[in-house]
Amino acid sequence: MSILQKIFSLFILALITTSCYETERNCKDFKTGTFDFTYTLNGKEVHSTFVRSDSINIDYIGDEIDTASVTWVSDCEFIMRKLHPKSLQEKKAVQVRILSTDKDSYTFEYSIVGDAKNKHRGTAFRVKE
Repeated sequence: MSILQKIFSLFILALITTSCYETERNCKDFKTGTFDFTYTLNGKEVHSTFVRSDSINIDYIGDEIDTASVTWVSDCEFIMRKLHPKSLQEKKAVQVRILSTDKDSYTFEYSIVGDAKNKHRGTAFRVKE
């Protein structure tokens, strides 16, 4: 076997090995629980702790408590709607899609339903209870 054939064989083996890799998505593990999430809003860092059951999401941001309904579209995607919106903007539903999971966290993408141009990403960390 020539050096060129060996290099080609190694390349094919590496290609096969890496093409089999798939991002871990154990979304069911994150449907319910208590999570921490930090994000930037109007240039300020905001810390949020939220508790999600199968159908309700309660968000604690400082002294504020915000409740939203949760409708699961699939194991890895859901729609949230605020139960008591205070503005037209808050009446808009938010689509959340879990992109990957880890032992104690998940990375997700979210946007207003129908506004695919303004997607944001974040990572939520499970709170140890």
